[in-house]
Amino acid sequence: MENDLQKSISSRLNRRGDRSNLNPQAKGRVPQDYPMKIVWKKGFVRLVLVGGILWMLLILIALLFHIWSCQSSVSFLSAMCNKDSKVYTMLDTMGLVTKPHRCPIPVSNDPDKIVIPTERTSNKVVKKLLYVTEDEVPNNSSESSPLFGGHISWKQREESFKLKSNMKVHCGFIQGGGAEMDPVDIKYVKKCKFVVASGIFDGYDIPHQPSNISLRSKKLFCFLMVVDEVSLEFMRENTTVKEDNAGGKWVGIWRLVLLKNQPYDEPRRNGKVPKIITHRLFPQAHYSIWIDGKMELVVDPLLILERYLWRGKNTFAIAQHKHHRNIYEEADANKRRKRYARPLIDLHMKIYYYEGMKPWSSNKKTISDVPEGAIIIQEHTAVNNLFSCLWFNEVHLFTPRDQLSFGYVAYRLGDAFEFFMFPNCEYNSLFVLHPHTREHSSPIEWVKQLDQLKKNSNLKESRGGLGLFTPYPGDLNSVVLPQITRTSKAG
Repeated sequence: MENDLQKSISSRLNRRGDRSNLNPQAKGRVPQDYPMKIVWKKGFVRLVLVGGILWMLLILIALLFHIWSCQSSVSFLSAMCNKDSKVYTMLDTMGLVTKPHRCPIPVSNDPDKIVIPTERTSNKVVKKLLYVTEDEVPNNSSESSPLFGGHISWKQREESFKLKSNMKVHCGFIQGGGAEMDPVDIKYVKKCKFVVASGIFDGYDIPHQPSNISLRSKKLFCFLMVVDEVSLEFMRENTTVKEDNAGGKWVGIWRLVLLKNQPYDEPRRNGKVPKIITHRLFPQAHYSIWIDGKMELVVDPLLILERYLWRGKNTFAIAQHKHHRNIYEEADANKRRKRYARPLIDLHMKIYYYEGMKPWSSNKKTISDVPEGAIIIQEHTAVNNLFSCLWFNEVHLFTPRDQLSFGYVAYRLGDAFEFFMFPNCEYNSLFVLHPHTREHSSPIEWVKQLDQLKKNSNLKESRGGLGLFTPYPGDLNSVVLPQITRTSKAG
Protein backbone atom coordinates (compact mmCIF):
# COMPACT_ATOMS: atom_id res chain seq x y z
CA MET A 1 0.00 0.00 0.00
CA GLU A 2 2.81 2.41 0.96
CA ASN A 3 4.73 1.55 -2.25
CA ASP A 4 1.65 2.38 -4.34
CA LEU A 5 1.24 5.72 -2.55
CA GLN A 6 4.88 6.65 -3.11
CA LYS A 7 4.64 5.77 -6.79
CA SER A 8 1.53 7.97 -7.16
CA ILE A 9 3.27 10.95 -5.51
CA SER A 10 6.40 10.50 -7.64
CA SER A 11 4.28 10.32 -10.79
CA ARG A 12 2.54 13.63 -9.96
CA LEU A 13 5.85 15.36 -9.19
CA ASN A 14 7.29 14.15 -12.49
CA ARG A 15 4.27 15.49 -14.40
CA ARG A 16 4.69 18.90 -12.71
CA GLY A 17 8.31 18.91 -13.65
CA ASP A 18 7.45 18.20 -17.27
CA ARG A 19 5.10 21.22 -17.38
CA SER A 20 7.74 23.44 -15.87
CA ASN A 21 9.96 22.65 -18.80
CA LEU A 22 7.47 24.41 -21.02
CA ASN A 23 7.91 27.70 -19.09
CA PRO A 24 11.45 29.09 -19.18
CA GLN A 25 10.69 31.48 -16.32
CA ALA A 26 9.92 28.48 -14.07
CA LYS A 27 13.66 27.68 -14.09
CA GLY A 28 14.67 31.30 -13.49
CA ARG A 29 15.38 32.14 -17.13
CA VAL A 30 13.75 35.70 -17.06
CA PRO A 31 14.18 37.97 -20.17
CA GLN A 32 16.49 40.92 -19.56
CA ASP A 33 13.80 43.56 -20.41
CA TYR A 34 11.15 41.91 -18.21
CA PRO A 35 11.61 44.26 -15.18
CA MET A 36 11.35 47.32 -17.47
CA LYS A 37 8.05 46.07 -18.93
CA ILE A 38 6.62 45.58 -15.46
CA VAL A 39 7.60 49.10 -14.41
CA TRP A 40 6.22 50.60 -17.63
CA LYS A 41 2.88 48.83 -17.24
CA LYS A 42 2.54 49.89 -13.60
CA GLY A 43 3.35 53.47 -14.52
CA PHE A 44 0.79 53.51 -17.33
CA VAL A 45 -1.92 52.14 -15.03
CA ARG A 46 -1.12 54.80 -12.43
CA LEU A 47 -1.21 57.52 -15.09
CA VAL A 48 -4.63 56.37 -16.35
CA LEU A 49 -5.93 56.15 -12.79
CA VAL A 50 -4.72 59.67 -11.89
CA GLY A 51 -6.10 61.04 -15.17
CA GLY A 52 -9.48 59.47 -14.52
CA ILE A 53 -9.63 60.91 -11.00
CA LEU A 54 -8.69 64.38 -12.27
CA TRP A 55 -11.33 64.16 -15.02
CA MET A 56 -14.03 63.15 -12.51
CA LEU A 57 -13.00 66.03 -10.23
CA LEU A 58 -13.22 68.43 -13.18
CA ILE A 59 -16.74 67.23 -14.00
CA LEU A 60 -17.76 67.51 -10.34
CA ILE A 61 -16.40 71.06 -10.12
CA ALA A 62 -18.25 72.02 -13.32
CA LEU A 63 -21.52 70.61 -11.97
CA LEU A 64 -21.08 72.36 -8.64
CA PHE A 65 -20.36 75.63 -10.45
CA HIS A 66 -23.46 75.20 -12.60
CA ILE A 67 -25.66 74.60 -9.54
CA TRP A 68 -24.10 77.55 -7.73
CA SER A 69 -24.48 79.86 -10.72
CA CYS A 70 -28.19 78.99 -10.99
CA GLN A 71 -28.67 79.99 -7.36
CA SER A 72 -26.48 83.06 -7.56
CA SER A 73 -28.05 86.50 -7.34
CA VAL A 74 -25.44 87.81 -9.79
CA SER A 75 -27.30 88.45 -13.06
CA PHE A 76 -24.32 87.46 -15.25
CA LEU A 77 -24.04 84.05 -13.62
CA SER A 78 -27.78 83.43 -13.65
CA ALA A 79 -27.82 84.34 -17.35
CA MET A 80 -25.16 81.66 -17.92
CA CYS A 81 -27.43 79.21 -16.14
CA ASN A 82 -30.35 80.19 -18.37
CA LYS A 83 -28.22 79.59 -21.44
CA ASP A 84 -27.27 76.18 -20.13
CA SER A 85 -30.93 75.40 -19.64
CA LYS A 86 -31.48 76.04 -23.35
CA VAL A 87 -28.66 73.64 -24.18
CA TYR A 88 -30.23 71.08 -21.89
CA THR A 89 -33.55 71.59 -23.67
CA MET A 90 -31.88 71.02 -27.04
CA LEU A 91 -30.43 67.75 -25.77
CA ASP A 92 -33.90 66.81 -24.57
CA THR A 93 -35.27 67.56 -28.06
CA MET A 94 -32.69 65.20 -29.53
CA GLY A 95 -33.75 62.50 -27.07
CA LEU A 96 -30.38 62.45 -25.30
CA VAL A 97 -31.70 63.44 -21.89
CA THR A 98 -34.99 63.32 -20.04
CA LYS A 99 -35.97 66.26 -17.88
CA PRO A 100 -37.14 65.55 -14.33
CA HIS A 101 -40.74 66.26 -13.38
CA ARG A 102 -39.57 68.53 -10.57
CA CYS A 103 -36.26 70.22 -9.97
CA PRO A 104 -34.88 72.64 -7.37
CA ILE A 105 -35.82 76.27 -7.99
CA PRO A 106 -32.78 78.58 -7.72
CA VAL A 107 -34.58 81.19 -5.63
CA SER A 108 -33.05 83.34 -2.93
CA ASN A 109 -33.38 82.24 0.67
CA ASP A 110 -34.78 85.30 2.40
CA PRO A 111 -37.66 87.43 1.01
CA ASP A 112 -36.73 90.19 3.46
CA LYS A 113 -33.38 90.66 1.73
CA ILE A 114 -34.82 91.05 -1.78
CA VAL A 115 -34.10 94.49 -3.23
CA ILE A 116 -37.13 95.71 -5.19
CA PRO A 117 -36.19 97.86 -8.22
CA THR A 118 -37.02 101.50 -7.64
CA GLU A 119 -37.39 102.28 -11.35
CA ARG A 120 -39.72 100.71 -13.89
CA THR A 121 -38.40 99.26 -17.17
CA SER A 122 -38.42 101.97 -19.82
CA ASN A 123 -40.68 101.66 -22.87
CA LYS A 124 -38.43 101.71 -25.93
CA VAL A 125 -40.61 100.58 -28.84
CA VAL A 126 -44.18 101.28 -27.77
CA LYS A 127 -44.36 104.34 -25.55
CA LYS A 128 -48.11 104.90 -25.35
CA LEU A 129 -50.83 102.25 -25.59
CA LEU A 130 -54.53 103.07 -25.80
CA TYR A 131 -57.53 100.74 -26.07
CA VAL A 132 -60.64 100.59 -28.24
CA THR A 133 -63.65 100.91 -25.94
CA GLU A 134 -66.58 101.18 -28.37
CA ASP A 135 -67.62 98.34 -30.64
CA GLU A 136 -68.12 98.84 -34.36
CA VAL A 137 -70.71 96.31 -35.50
CA PRO A 138 -70.32 95.47 -39.23
CA ASN A 139 -73.30 96.31 -41.44
CA ASN A 140 -73.57 92.73 -42.65
CA SER A 141 -73.45 91.27 -39.13
CA SER A 142 -76.50 89.70 -37.54
CA GLU A 143 -75.02 90.55 -34.15
CA SER A 144 -76.30 93.93 -32.97
CA SER A 145 -75.15 94.05 -29.34
CA PRO A 146 -71.54 94.95 -28.45
CA LEU A 147 -69.04 92.16 -27.88
CA PHE A 148 -66.56 92.16 -25.00
CA GLY A 149 -63.66 91.74 -27.43
CA GLY A 150 -65.25 93.74 -30.21
CA HIS A 151 -66.02 92.90 -33.83
CA ILE A 152 -62.37 93.00 -34.91
CA SER A 153 -61.97 93.09 -38.68
CA TRP A 154 -59.17 91.26 -40.47
CA LYS A 155 -57.66 94.62 -41.42
CA GLN A 156 -57.72 95.85 -37.83
CA ARG A 157 -56.11 92.62 -36.67
CA GLU A 158 -53.30 92.99 -39.22
CA GLU A 159 -52.70 96.64 -38.29
CA SER A 160 -52.40 95.76 -34.61
CA PHE A 161 -49.18 93.81 -35.31
CA LYS A 162 -47.46 96.85 -36.86
CA LEU A 163 -45.48 98.45 -34.06
CA LYS A 164 -45.60 102.19 -33.56
CA SER A 165 -44.65 104.60 -30.80
CA ASN A 166 -48.33 105.34 -30.10
CA MET A 167 -50.84 102.53 -30.60
CA LYS A 168 -54.55 101.91 -30.09
CA VAL A 169 -55.76 98.30 -30.13
CA HIS A 170 -58.70 96.14 -29.11
CA CYS A 171 -58.16 94.67 -25.65
CA GLY A 172 -61.50 93.51 -24.29
CA PHE A 173 -63.76 95.55 -22.02
CA ILE A 174 -65.83 97.03 -24.82
CA GLN A 175 -68.65 99.09 -23.33
CA GLY A 176 -71.72 96.91 -22.89
CA GLY A 177 -69.76 93.71 -23.53
CA GLY A 178 -69.94 92.26 -20.04
CA ALA A 179 -67.34 91.36 -17.36
CA GLU A 180 -68.34 94.20 -15.05
CA MET A 181 -66.54 94.54 -11.73
CA ASP A 182 -68.31 95.50 -8.52
CA PRO A 183 -67.55 99.12 -7.42
CA VAL A 184 -66.27 97.91 -4.04
CA ASP A 185 -63.71 95.72 -5.83
CA ILE A 186 -62.74 98.51 -8.24
CA LYS A 187 -61.93 100.68 -5.23
CA TYR A 188 -59.92 97.90 -3.55
CA VAL A 189 -57.72 96.96 -6.54
CA LYS A 190 -56.65 100.58 -7.12
CA LYS A 191 -54.12 100.17 -4.32
CA CYS A 192 -52.63 96.97 -5.75
CA LYS A 193 -49.21 97.47 -7.33
CA PHE A 194 -48.01 93.88 -6.72
CA VAL A 195 -50.61 91.27 -7.63
CA VAL A 196 -50.97 87.50 -7.38
CA ALA A 197 -54.03 86.80 -9.53
CA SER A 198 -56.06 83.68 -10.13
CA GLY A 199 -59.52 82.83 -11.42
CA ILE A 200 -62.27 80.25 -10.99
CA PHE A 201 -65.24 80.05 -13.37
CA ASP A 202 -68.32 77.86 -13.52
CA GLY A 203 -67.52 76.27 -10.16
CA TYR A 204 -64.67 74.05 -11.38
CA ASP A 205 -62.39 74.73 -8.39
CA ILE A 206 -62.22 76.13 -4.88
CA PRO A 207 -59.46 78.52 -3.76
CA HIS A 208 -56.30 76.84 -2.48
CA GLN A 209 -54.40 78.80 0.15
CA PRO A 210 -50.78 79.64 -0.73
CA SER A 211 -48.08 78.43 1.66
CA ASN A 212 -44.59 79.69 2.60
CA ILE A 213 -45.68 83.31 2.20
CA SER A 214 -43.56 85.81 4.15
CA LEU A 215 -45.03 88.64 6.19
CA ARG A 216 -43.38 91.08 3.79
CA SER A 217 -45.18 89.53 0.80
CA LYS A 218 -48.50 89.43 2.65
CA LYS A 219 -48.23 93.20 3.10
CA LEU A 220 -46.83 93.89 -0.38
CA PHE A 221 -49.08 91.71 -2.60
CA CYS A 222 -52.80 91.69 -3.29
CA PHE A 223 -54.01 88.09 -3.68
CA LEU A 224 -56.96 88.49 -6.07
CA MET A 225 -59.22 85.61 -7.05
CA VAL A 226 -61.51 86.51 -9.99
CA VAL A 227 -64.80 84.58 -9.98
CA ASP A 228 -68.20 84.49 -11.64
CA GLU A 229 -71.59 84.21 -9.95
CA VAL A 230 -71.71 80.40 -10.27
CA SER A 231 -68.29 79.97 -8.64
CA LEU A 232 -69.08 82.41 -5.83
CA GLU A 233 -72.22 80.47 -4.96
CA PHE A 234 -70.28 77.20 -5.16
CA MET A 235 -67.68 78.57 -2.72
CA ARG A 236 -70.34 79.68 -0.28
CA GLU A 237 -71.68 76.14 -0.23
CA ASN A 238 -68.32 74.35 0.01
CA THR A 239 -65.95 76.66 1.88
CA THR A 240 -65.95 79.67 4.20
CA VAL A 241 -66.52 83.04 2.52
CA LYS A 242 -66.10 86.00 4.87
CA GLU A 243 -67.20 89.58 4.24
CA ASP A 244 -65.37 92.63 5.61
CA ASN A 245 -66.89 95.92 6.72
CA ALA A 246 -66.43 97.46 3.25
CA GLY A 247 -68.33 94.63 1.56
CA GLY A 248 -65.27 92.76 0.28
CA LYS A 249 -65.46 88.97 0.13
CA TRP A 250 -62.56 86.75 1.29
CA VAL A 251 -61.57 83.09 1.31
CA GLY A 252 -58.48 83.00 3.48
CA ILE A 253 -55.80 85.21 1.94
CA TRP A 254 -57.71 85.50 -1.34
CA ARG A 255 -59.82 88.60 -2.02
CA LEU A 256 -62.67 87.49 -4.28
CA VAL A 257 -63.26 89.78 -7.28
CA LEU A 258 -66.67 89.15 -8.83
CA LEU A 259 -67.16 89.69 -12.57
CA LYS A 260 -70.82 90.04 -13.48
CA ASN A 261 -72.41 89.33 -16.87
CA GLN A 262 -69.95 86.85 -18.32
CA PRO A 263 -68.78 87.94 -21.79
CA TYR A 264 -68.57 84.47 -23.40
CA ASP A 265 -70.59 81.29 -23.67
CA GLU A 266 -67.52 79.18 -22.85
CA PRO A 267 -66.26 79.23 -19.22
CA ARG A 268 -62.77 78.49 -20.54
CA ARG A 269 -62.88 81.62 -22.69
CA ASN A 270 -64.19 83.66 -19.73
CA GLY A 271 -61.19 82.51 -17.74
CA LYS A 272 -58.83 84.14 -20.26
CA VAL A 273 -60.01 87.61 -19.22
CA PRO A 274 -58.17 87.77 -15.86
CA LYS A 275 -55.43 85.45 -17.08
CA ILE A 276 -54.25 87.24 -20.23
CA ILE A 277 -55.39 90.86 -19.87
CA THR A 278 -54.62 91.13 -16.16
CA HIS A 279 -53.42 94.69 -16.71
CA ARG A 280 -56.91 95.72 -17.86
CA LEU A 281 -58.60 94.36 -14.74
CA PHE A 282 -55.93 95.76 -12.42
CA PRO A 283 -54.55 98.83 -14.24
CA GLN A 284 -52.53 100.10 -11.24
CA ALA A 285 -50.48 96.88 -11.01
CA HIS A 286 -46.76 97.19 -11.74
CA TYR A 287 -46.09 93.45 -11.43
CA SER A 288 -48.38 90.44 -11.56
CA ILE A 289 -48.14 86.69 -11.15
CA TRP A 290 -51.01 84.72 -12.66
CA ILE A 291 -51.71 81.17 -11.44
CA ASP A 292 -54.53 78.88 -12.53
CA GLY A 293 -57.33 78.27 -10.04
CA LYS A 294 -56.42 74.60 -9.58
CA MET A 295 -52.90 75.47 -8.39
CA GLU A 296 -51.66 75.89 -4.82
CA LEU A 297 -48.73 78.30 -4.71
CA VAL A 298 -45.90 77.02 -2.45
CA VAL A 299 -43.18 79.62 -3.15
CA ASP A 300 -43.12 83.20 -1.87
CA PRO A 301 -44.19 85.54 -4.73
CA LEU A 302 -41.40 88.03 -3.98
CA LEU A 303 -38.85 85.25 -4.53
CA ILE A 304 -40.58 84.41 -7.82
CA LEU A 305 -40.27 88.00 -9.09
CA GLU A 306 -36.61 88.13 -8.09
CA ARG A 307 -35.78 84.80 -9.72
CA TYR A 308 -37.69 85.08 -12.99
CA LEU A 309 -37.69 88.83 -13.65
CA TRP A 310 -35.21 90.97 -11.74
CA ARG A 311 -32.22 88.63 -11.59
CA GLY A 312 -32.03 88.17 -15.35
CA LYS A 313 -33.44 91.63 -16.15
CA ASN A 314 -36.53 90.07 -17.73
CA THR A 315 -39.99 91.62 -17.90
CA PHE A 316 -42.05 88.57 -18.95
CA ALA A 317 -41.58 84.95 -17.89
CA ILE A 318 -43.58 81.82 -18.61
CA ALA A 319 -42.91 78.10 -18.25
CA GLN A 320 -42.10 75.82 -21.15
CA HIS A 321 -44.70 73.16 -22.00
CA LYS A 322 -43.66 69.75 -20.74
CA HIS A 323 -44.28 67.83 -23.95
CA HIS A 324 -44.62 70.14 -26.96
CA ARG A 325 -42.67 72.95 -28.59
CA ASN A 326 -44.54 72.97 -31.88
CA ILE A 327 -48.01 74.60 -31.95
CA TYR A 328 -49.15 72.16 -34.64
CA GLU A 329 -48.29 69.24 -32.38
CA GLU A 330 -50.11 70.97 -29.50
CA ALA A 331 -53.12 71.44 -31.79
CA ASP A 332 -53.04 67.75 -32.62
CA ALA A 333 -53.03 66.92 -28.90
CA ASN A 334 -55.99 69.25 -28.33
CA LYS A 335 -57.96 67.44 -31.01
CA ARG A 336 -57.12 64.03 -29.58
CA ARG A 337 -58.25 65.10 -26.11
CA LYS A 338 -61.38 66.89 -27.42
CA ARG A 339 -60.40 70.29 -26.01
CA TYR A 340 -62.32 72.10 -28.74
CA ALA A 341 -64.04 71.38 -32.05
CA ARG A 342 -61.54 69.56 -34.28
CA PRO A 343 -62.38 71.31 -37.57
CA LEU A 344 -62.14 74.73 -35.87
CA ILE A 345 -58.71 73.91 -34.47
CA ASP A 346 -57.62 72.89 -37.99
CA LEU A 347 -59.00 76.13 -39.42
CA HIS A 348 -57.18 78.11 -36.71
CA MET A 349 -53.88 76.40 -37.57
CA LYS A 350 -54.37 76.84 -41.32
CA ILE A 351 -54.65 80.60 -40.84
CA TYR A 352 -51.42 80.65 -38.82
CA TYR A 353 -49.57 78.49 -41.33
CA TYR A 354 -50.84 80.65 -44.19
CA GLU A 355 -49.53 83.71 -42.35
CA GLY A 356 -46.04 82.30 -42.05
CA MET A 357 -45.96 80.54 -38.67
CA LYS A 358 -43.47 77.71 -39.15
CA PRO A 359 -43.26 74.65 -36.91
CA TRP A 360 -40.77 75.02 -34.09
CA SER A 361 -37.21 73.90 -34.81
CA SER A 362 -33.80 74.36 -33.20
CA ASN A 363 -33.11 77.14 -35.72
CA LYS A 364 -35.66 79.39 -34.04
CA LYS A 365 -34.60 81.94 -31.46
CA THR A 366 -37.25 80.85 -28.99
CA ILE A 367 -36.72 77.83 -26.77
CA SER A 368 -40.28 76.74 -27.60
CA ASP A 369 -43.46 78.06 -29.21
CA VAL A 370 -45.74 76.39 -26.67
CA PRO A 371 -45.92 77.57 -23.05
CA GLU A 372 -47.33 76.01 -19.91
CA GLY A 373 -49.91 78.74 -19.43
CA ALA A 374 -50.81 78.03 -15.80
CA ILE A 375 -48.32 80.67 -14.61
CA ILE A 376 -47.47 84.07 -16.13
CA ILE A 377 -44.98 86.38 -14.43
CA GLN A 378 -44.65 89.89 -15.78
CA GLU A 379 -43.90 93.53 -15.33
CA HIS A 380 -46.65 95.59 -16.93
CA THR A 381 -44.66 97.47 -19.55
CA ALA A 382 -46.26 98.91 -22.69
CA VAL A 383 -44.86 96.14 -24.91
CA ASN A 384 -45.96 93.41 -22.51
CA ASN A 385 -49.42 94.95 -22.30
CA LEU A 386 -49.57 95.10 -26.10
CA PHE A 387 -48.55 91.44 -26.33
CA SER A 388 -51.25 90.51 -23.81
CA CYS A 389 -53.89 92.44 -25.76
CA LEU A 390 -52.96 90.81 -29.07
CA TRP A 391 -52.78 87.38 -27.43
CA PHE A 392 -56.24 87.91 -25.97
CA ASN A 393 -57.58 89.08 -29.35
CA GLU A 394 -56.45 85.77 -30.89
CA VAL A 395 -58.30 83.88 -28.15
CA HIS A 396 -61.35 86.07 -28.78
CA LEU A 397 -61.25 85.54 -32.55
CA PHE A 398 -60.26 81.88 -32.76
CA THR A 399 -60.19 79.07 -30.18
CA PRO A 400 -59.94 79.49 -26.40
CA ARG A 401 -56.82 77.28 -26.43
CA ASP A 402 -54.37 80.08 -25.59
CA GLN A 403 -51.30 77.83 -25.87
CA LEU A 404 -51.91 77.73 -29.63
CA SER A 405 -51.85 81.53 -29.89
CA PHE A 406 -48.91 82.48 -27.65
CA GLY A 407 -46.15 81.47 -30.07
CA TYR A 408 -47.91 83.06 -33.03
CA VAL A 409 -48.20 86.50 -31.38
CA ALA A 410 -44.57 86.29 -30.23
CA TYR A 411 -43.59 85.47 -33.83
CA ARG A 412 -45.52 88.47 -35.18
CA LEU A 413 -43.98 90.92 -32.70
CA GLY A 414 -40.48 89.56 -33.26
CA ASP A 415 -37.57 90.98 -31.26
CA ALA A 416 -39.75 93.74 -29.79
CA PHE A 417 -41.28 91.24 -27.36
CA GLU A 418 -38.68 89.51 -25.23
CA PHE A 419 -39.62 86.79 -22.78
CA PHE A 420 -37.92 84.25 -20.55
CA MET A 421 -39.23 80.70 -20.89
CA PHE A 422 -38.03 78.66 -17.94
CA PRO A 423 -37.82 74.85 -17.59
CA ASN A 424 -41.03 72.96 -16.96
CA CYS A 425 -39.52 71.10 -14.00
CA GLU A 426 -39.23 74.43 -12.16
CA TYR A 427 -42.88 75.15 -12.92
CA ASN A 428 -43.84 71.88 -11.24
CA SER A 429 -41.87 72.93 -8.15
CA LEU A 430 -43.75 76.21 -7.75
CA PHE A 431 -47.14 74.59 -7.14
CA VAL A 432 -49.14 71.71 -5.83
CA LEU A 433 -51.64 70.71 -8.51
CA HIS A 434 -55.17 69.90 -7.37
CA PRO A 435 -57.81 68.20 -9.56
CA HIS A 436 -60.87 70.10 -10.75
CA THR A 437 -64.04 69.57 -8.76
CA ARG A 438 -65.61 68.16 -11.94
CA GLU A 439 -64.77 67.56 -15.58
CA HIS A 440 -65.41 70.34 -18.06
CA SER A 441 -67.41 69.59 -21.17
CA SER A 442 -69.28 71.63 -23.76
CA PRO A 443 -71.17 70.56 -26.91
CA ILE A 444 -68.71 72.25 -29.27
CA GLU A 445 -65.89 69.97 -28.12
CA TRP A 446 -67.60 67.00 -29.77
CA VAL A 447 -68.04 68.59 -33.20
CA LYS A 448 -66.11 66.61 -35.82
CA GLN A 449 -67.31 68.24 -39.06
CA LEU A 450 -68.05 71.85 -40.01
CA ASP A 451 -71.39 70.68 -41.41
CA GLN A 452 -72.51 69.96 -37.85
CA LEU A 453 -72.04 73.65 -36.98
CA LYS A 454 -73.88 74.76 -40.11
CA LYS A 455 -76.84 72.48 -39.43
CA ASN A 456 -77.03 73.23 -35.69
CA SER A 457 -76.33 76.87 -34.88
CA ASN A 458 -76.81 76.16 -31.16
CA LEU A 459 -73.40 74.48 -31.16
CA LYS A 460 -71.63 77.66 -32.19
CA GLU A 461 -70.44 80.22 -29.65
CA SER A 462 -72.35 83.45 -30.18
CA ARG A 463 -69.77 85.86 -28.73
CA GLY A 464 -66.39 84.29 -29.45
CA GLY A 465 -64.52 82.58 -32.26
CA LEU A 466 -65.60 85.23 -34.76
CA GLY A 467 -62.57 84.74 -36.97
CA LEU A 468 -63.58 81.13 -37.55
CA PHE A 469 -67.04 82.10 -38.77
CA THR A 470 -66.05 85.16 -40.81
CA PRO A 471 -64.64 84.56 -44.33
CA TYR A 472 -60.87 84.78 -44.26
CA PRO A 473 -59.42 87.08 -46.96
CA GLY A 474 -56.76 84.55 -47.98
CA ASP A 475 -57.07 81.27 -49.90
CA LEU A 476 -56.97 78.57 -47.23
CA ASN A 477 -58.03 75.79 -49.61
CA SER A 478 -54.45 75.39 -50.79
CA VAL A 479 -53.02 75.20 -47.24
CA VAL A 480 -51.73 71.80 -46.18
CA LEU A 481 -50.80 71.65 -42.51
CA PRO A 482 -47.33 70.26 -41.71
CA GLN A 483 -46.96 66.60 -40.89
CA ILE A 484 -47.14 65.91 -37.16
CA THR A 485 -44.75 63.55 -35.44
CA ARG A 486 -46.14 62.75 -32.04
CA THR A 487 -43.22 62.98 -29.66
CA SER A 488 -45.29 62.19 -26.59
CA LYS A 489 -48.36 60.12 -25.78
CA ALA A 490 -49.44 62.80 -23.33
CA GLY A 491 -51.67 65.55 -24.59
